[in-house]
Amino acid sequence: MTYGFLLESVWHPPLLFAETSAAALPPELELQALWFSGAFGRDFRTTCGKSVKIVQFGEWNRSSGPDFIQTAVEINGELRTGPLELDPDASSWEAHGHAVNPAFRDVVLHVVFQASGRRDFIRTTEHREVPQVIITEMQLSDALNRPQREVAIAHPGRCIFPLKHLSPGSIESLLNEAALHRANLKASRWLKTADAHGRDAALFQATAETLGYRGNSLQMRLLAQRSPLALLKAEGDAAEAVLFGTAGFLSPHLHEMAPPDTRDYLRALWDAWWKSRARFEVTENRAIPWKTHGQRPANHPHRRVGALTALVNAWPQYRRLALARPFAVKPLIDFLQTLDHPFWSFRHTLTSAATPGRVSLFGRTHALELIANHLAPLAMRENGMTFHSYQKLRNSTPNDKVKRCSLRLFGSSKSALPWTRRVAHHQALLQVYQDFCLEDFSDCQDCPFPEQLLQWR
Repeated sequence: MTYGFLLESVWHPPLLFAETSAAALPPELELQALWFSGAFGRDFRTTCGKSVKIVQFGEWNRSSGPDFIQTAVEINGELRTGPLELDPDASSWEAHGHAVNPAFRDVVLHVVFQASGRRDFIRTTEHREVPQVIITEMQLSDALNRPQREVAIAHPGRCIFPLKHLSPGSIESLLNEAALHRANLKASRWLKTADAHGRDAALFQATAETLGYRGNSLQMRLLAQRSPLALLKAEGDAAEAVLFGTAGFLSPHLHEMAPPDTRDYLRALWDAWWKSRARFEVTENRAIPWKTHGQRPANHPHRRVGALTALVNAWPQYRRLALARPFAVKPLIDFLQTLDHPFWSFRHTLTSAATPGRVSLFGRTHALELIANHLAPLAMRENGMTFHSYQKLRNSTPNDKVKRCSLRLFGSSKSALPWTRRVAHHQALLQVYQDFCLEDFSDCQDCPFPEQLLQWR
């Protein structure tokens, strides 16, 4: 029995948790980022049944008007170029006044995530019908890969009994299957972005997302999408200023708040930014919503953007190591741990004092996150990395979700210790936690996983 079969037996109709209400749509900004990353693929059908192929995803619009510009789509084989608008539901076109707004006159496709209760005629100011695509619940679920709950109560669960009666070899087999299942999902996501924008862009977005850690992963991915690597390379020495300017971190008041020894750095950024500003600056309503409260100093978004600029400066070497065939973990971790920047290796924010000593820009924990969530799954799919090599990767301290799953499955951190030492085990436990603990609203009582474990061999 494979882990995939466990899921098949649980989630195919009739659904055990069918009585639970569907999760609300994510924020519109997240839906836009998912769309642009290629998470929903390229091929769709309009509400009228016409075939749609996204030829070019275009660019983020930095001002008012449609969400994306310079897109290219084929509708029943006919190529159309122009803006694309994305809304949460079908009725938003009328509700938001797009039909009477000249800025939406040339929209070639309207993408929505919920149908309205009536037939909508999506028209422009010239009464031209705009083709509409509705992303299905299944497409959204696959792209989000998000459970119904964010957290499950941390206490021993019913899984403890059947797991105690499984041999270590059987538990290892179960976790290996779960880890492989998770890796396949992550590799598919990466390859969709690569198909939409190319391998360099996919690596750039994945790296930015990893640098964002928990609080700013979406925000860092947005930054990588709005200031794509190809454009940064074209900017040359101004690339660093473009990243900080696009992020919205170059405001006049920062210069006044900054320590004297930081003002020269800020002035240099400003001198470069004003030349590129017209091409990259976004209006206030499209600003990236950074989270700064509750972040450890080393994870402040100023510093994470600083680390991303250091990687841009060393991109050829980084790309060679990250996408090497065969993929080798140690050279990449060594490279990331020695990544350096004359300013950000000694600062946490644009307004903080210098640190007494060097602070790592891309530490081992972040490097392992990048490898586990993006590079190792890709390498196992196409770059010659074996699962046996993946299993050898040792992890650092388990995060909160791994700890919660360990407690629920094994009863205590001590009992779970053999299964929390490696990257593959962490990924496996996270997948079990997501697929079962976070889909269960009965506090373990009706969860099917314990009974499934009794059948595991």
